[in-house]
Amino acid sequence: MTETGYATQHSVLEELVEHKDLIVYNDDVNTFDHVIDSLISVCKHEVEQAEQCTYIIHYKGKCQVKRGEYEKLEAMCTALLDRGISAEIE
Repeated sequence: MTETGYATQHSVLEELVEHKDLIVYNDDVNTFDHVIDSLISVCKHEVEQAEQCTYIIHYKGKCQVKRGEYEKLEAMCTALLDRGISAEIE
């Protein structure tokens, strides 16, 4: 398959699968360690990724921590909410 054919096929596939973002918001309750541990266990982040996301959440007020299909993100969002972390799917 040519590179152009692959790019076209890839673009069509992306349009068929609508991706959403899992967003985590800053709050005055949760500690850095709690958010980092939660991102590692719930979202399967590596330590460095979880730390970076946590700093972005703290300084910018929110961070996209995961992107994917709604059905996959829904369970992660619920798990974060159960841990007291403000999160939503956009």
